[in-house]
This record gives sequence, structure tokens and C-alpha cells, in this order.
Amino acid sequence: MSAVLPASGALPRSRWSVRKALPWVLIGGPILVFALWALFDNARLFLVTFLNGLTLASLYFIVASGFTLVFGLMRNVNLAHGSLYLLGGYIGFFVAERTGMWVLAIAAGFAAAALAGVLLQVLVLRHMQGQDLRQTMVTIGLSVVMADLLIWVFTAQVHQMEAPVWLQGPIRGIPVINAYSAYRLSLLGMGIVIGVGLWLLLNRTRVGMMIRAGVDDRAMLAAAGVNVNLVFAITFALGAGLAGLGGVIGAVELSMVPGEDTRLLLASLIVVIVGGMGSVVGAAVGAVILGLAETYGLAYAPTYSVVFTFLILVLVLAFRPRGILGKAA
Repeated sequence: MSAVLPASGALPRSRWSVRKALPWVLIGGPILVFALWALFDNARLFLVTFLNGLTLASLYFIVASGFTLVFGLMRNVNLAHGSLYLLGGYIGFFVAERTGMWVLAIAAGFAAAALAGVLLQVLVLRHMQGQDLRQTMVTIGLSVVMADLLIWVFTAQVHQMEAPVWLQGPIRGIPVINAYSAYRLSLLGMGIVIGVGLWLLLNRTRVGMMIRAGVDDRAMLAAAGVNVNLVFAITFALGAGLAGLGGVIGAVELSMVPGEDTRLLLASLIVVIVGGMGSVVGAAVGAVILGLAETYGLAYAPTYSVVFTFLILVLVLAFRPRGILGKAA
């Protein structure tokens, strides 16, 4: 009997498995070696840096989850997302300063950014659906205008909000670490709650079903009697509001200062690209990777810390062009 040859261009299963595993070995091997060395060299520094990375990742995820809704899911290129972060942070800071109520500050920051997002979607982006380059140029211009207006209204001084009284001070008695900031640790819980809530909204509710259906086939959803423009406006408001919420939360740890909008926009772009477009779980994975890379880079190689961020982006785009959890075309 003649041997059965594989189809043209097909690889034997063993060779295909090796090719799939190779990127993980090349990336994971050095990371594992570094983790073992750092853990045995200074366990406390390693674990504190690990917690710092997770808490920073939580902030990145909160902001980037809104960007995932707008850019990754709705395919609206909103490069003014960082300005919405800054707007929410400034509003939250001044509300907290006047009232002393941190929860009210969070609500005000979310509402202000959500309102600005709705106006942006209804007045500008709705009329440019599918025109990515035009959306990019217009939102870049709007981000510059918004940044200048925020400087004019709130000045260029550094503003830093105090954590609520019940989250001030460290949590003590943690093994090896001994003590860690209560507020920073709370960020991890906030990110998990928001992530789970957002995933449930998109995958287990009628509203989430309409959002996903509207992205895939807008005309069909409209023919079913759904007000697509209203659905998209609500989605955009939620995404923008999450940016504002992140601004209020970040005002405690990172402070509010001109330039933070660009930094958070860049972080959101990296998180969405690394994690995969339109995936909430992917955004969480991307945020964890970026947060850990930044904090470990600053702790162990501060001169080259920024290199690690873009090295991750290059590796992911080389091996997984659609992101770690991105869907195939």
C-alpha cells in the first residue's frame, strides 16, 4: 500500500505542536529563570513588586476595559480616551475636596466622563462609522483641545487625592511582605469586581447580546426593532465612564497632572492589542502582563524599564497578531 501523504502545506502534528509551543518556551523560559533568581535573592522585594504589578494592572484594566468596549468591540477609534480619564480624575478630586465623600467623587468622575463620551459619540463619531483614519485624526485633535481646556480650568498643578479614611495606612501581618498599602490592595478587588461585572453584562444579559449583535450586523439589529443608536450611545457612555472612574481611582496613587492622559491612553492601547480586540478577559490578561512588566522593570532594571513594555508588544504581534485571546479572522 502506498503511504498517505499530508495535504500540501500541512505540517505533521508533532512539528505543528513544536511550532505552537516554541513562543511560550522562548518567552516563558527566561521569565521563569528570572523569577526563581529574584525570589531566592530577595523574596520580599520580589513579592512586593508582584503585588505592585497586580494593583497597577488593576488600574490599567479599569481604564482599558472602557477602551475595549469602544475600540475593541464597537470599532470606534477614540484616541481621546486618555482625556476622559483625566477629566474624571479632576472632577473626582474637586468633589472629594469639597465634600470629603470619596464614593461621591467616584460617582461624579464616572458621570462626567460618561456624559462627555456620549456627546463625543452622538455629535462626532456616529457620523464617521467605519472611517477609522478620520476617527483617529478627529479624536487626536479633540484630545489636544480637551487637555488644554483641562489645564485652563484646573491649572497645570499636580493634584493628588487622599484615600478614604477606611483605606488609609498599611495592612500588617502579611507573611514575608509584613505590611502593604490597604488602598493599593483594594484596587485589586475593584478591578476584579468591575471585570466580572463587565463580562456578565456582555455575555449573560440581553443588553450585552444587543451590543455584540449591533457590532456584527447593525442593519439586522435595527430591522429587529432595536434602537441601535441608543445601544451604541449607552455602550460608549459605559466605556467613557470607566475611564473617568479609573481617573478618580488613579488620582490617589498616580496623581492628576497634564500628560497622564497620554500615558493611560498608550497603556490602554497596549492592553487591548496584547490581550485581543474586544475581549474583556483578554484586557485583563494584557493589563496583568503590562503591569508586571512595568513594575519589575522599575524594580530590577530602571534604566531599561520602558523597553520591556514595547518588547512585550513586539513579541505578541510577532507570534499572536490578533492578541493573546484575539479571535481569528
